[in-house]
Amino acid sequence: MSSKVTHLPSSRPAARNGDAPAMSLEDIRGLVRPDLAAVDALIRARLKSSVPLVDQVAEHIIGGGGKRLRPLLCVLAGRACGIETDKHIDAAVFIEFVHTATLLHDDVVDGSQKRRGRATANNIFGNQASVLVGDFVYSRAFQMMAVVGSQRVMEIMADATNVIAEGEVLQLMNAHDPETTEQRYLEVIYRKTGRLFEAGAEVAAVLAGAPIAQQAALARYGKHLGTAYQLIDDVLDYRSDPATRGKNLGDDLAEGKPTLPLIYAMRAGNPGERDVIRHAIEEGGKADLERVVAAILRTGALDYAREQARSEADAAIERLAHVPHSAYRDSLLQLAHFSVERKF
Repeated sequence: MSSKVTHLPSSRPAARNGDAPAMSLEDIRGLVRPDLAAVDALIRARLKSSVPLVDQVAEHIIGGGGKRLRPLLCVLAGRACGIETDKHIDAAVFIEFVHTATLLHDDVVDGSQKRRGRATANNIFGNQASVLVGDFVYSRAFQMMAVVGSQRVMEIMADATNVIAEGEVLQLMNAHDPETTEQRYLEVIYRKTGRLFEAGAEVAAVLAGAPIAQQAALARYGKHLGTAYQLIDDVLDYRSDPATRGKNLGDDLAEGKPTLPLIYAMRAGNPGERDVIRHAIEEGGKADLERVVAAILRTGALDYAREQARSEADAAIERLAHVPHSAYRDSLLQLAHFSVERKF
């Protein structure tokens, strides 16, 4: 396979001026629809258990849907590297399983009652069942990794899951702390979100037998893509349609999470605004949501966070210069655009 470097056009004119109109997420999925159907079928098959409660919780998780962005990234990366087996399907599934397990555990830690507009598993089945089924999903992911038979893949995923666990602890340490810095926040979102995107893209390249330079480039692409995606997620917590997104405005604030819009508004706001935001972070809840949102909007905190996300998307797109030109690589570029332009 050729590893010739081809240069991509700048992402900003394509994203902002319409030279290459952004594709919808469904358009991007359309290129690999058979692969994604195979991923969905394998998810259902591999979540099956002889223990009824495991099956019930698993079915609830599957029924929740979601964007399945991580499996999509894994499938596109494998295809972009010319994979000739179906191992990228297995990889997409075990990446999604790791993500699902973290969501099950997160909802317990955060005391969440809803996700994607539906009751969470812990809300329906209880915290104990949710944690234990999360452990089942984690272990099933590693069973699948073992079957793939790649030591390098095992190393990448073992490191990634360890980093994700550390990210969960760091987020817990930052909760209700108004002194959280932008750097500490970025460290958390890399560990919690960016690292699994990074692992998914890299694993796909490894399984495709891509040159080391391509593996490294796609890993960095995934890292920047995941960071951009999470930055926009934190923007949408204060500016989105709850019915479309499946989450209520201010959910992060209610949990005392100091995300970038809050951190920037604290930095740029006047003393009164800083006091309101500080109190809201320390106490949690949504009693001050209206005043917090007003401070976020007045200081331009959402614009600042969006600009950071665009910078991350640009960095992701730059890494694609090391991947051979194809429709799959073009879709990875479009996925970076989607990560910052999305409304849900």
